[in-house]
Amino acid sequence: MAARPTPAARRPPVQGRSQETVQKILAAAATLLARGVPIETLTTAQIATEAGLSVGGLYRFFPDKQAIVDAIALRHMELFQEALATRIMLGFPVSAPAFLAVVIDAFAEYLEAHADFRTVAFGVQGGGRYVSRPTRDAYAGSGEVSGLVREFLADAYEMEVTEALEFRLRLAIEIGDRLLAYAFEQPDAEARRRVIDEAKRVLAATIFPVGT
Repeated sequence: MAARPTPAARRPPVQGRSQETVQKILAAAATLLARGVPIETLTTAQIATEAGLSVGGLYRFFPDKQAIVDAIALRHMELFQEALATRIMLGFPVSAPAFLAVVIDAFAEYLEAHADFRTVAFGVQGGGRYVSRPTRDAYAGSGEVSGLVREFLADAYEMEVTEALEFRLRLAIEIGDRLLAYAFEQPDAEARRRVIDEAKRVLAATIFPVGT
């Protein structure tokens, strides 16, 4: 009896292949940004080459460079949120200001560990920001990270979530964003730490003013 032919390996489902291609594109862009390629000069052609795709293949998944940058930022903010929640649960801060200090330290450490995210967030050598405002707000300004902080303040520290607290949180995020950008412009780790420590004091005074 003749041997039956070996069936050809099944190709991954279209959806699976599409997701794999998306991840290749994001990884390629992240690699280029981590090398310090300024977003001003980064092109979709460079990203496609790094990912092993044609430019046309890239455009099947992303309409332009901004969409890729925003996708990288969103992925990092999701990962940071997960890391922050785990870190807090492993060692719960004893007070609301201590909780704030943990959040700031955790975000600074995440930025330190992910050069591509630093480039997206702050540019190269103090350059401009490139995450679109709607994307930034979705996770930082008024979105997921802000919501996580608000939830912990209300549940763990029994703070009443008022309109005034919401405003102070939004203000603190804007101030903190600028102070962290300044911290990462410093020439060495000691100078950066000094700015971050001062940021903790300024933001604590903003969110938890005396008398509230």
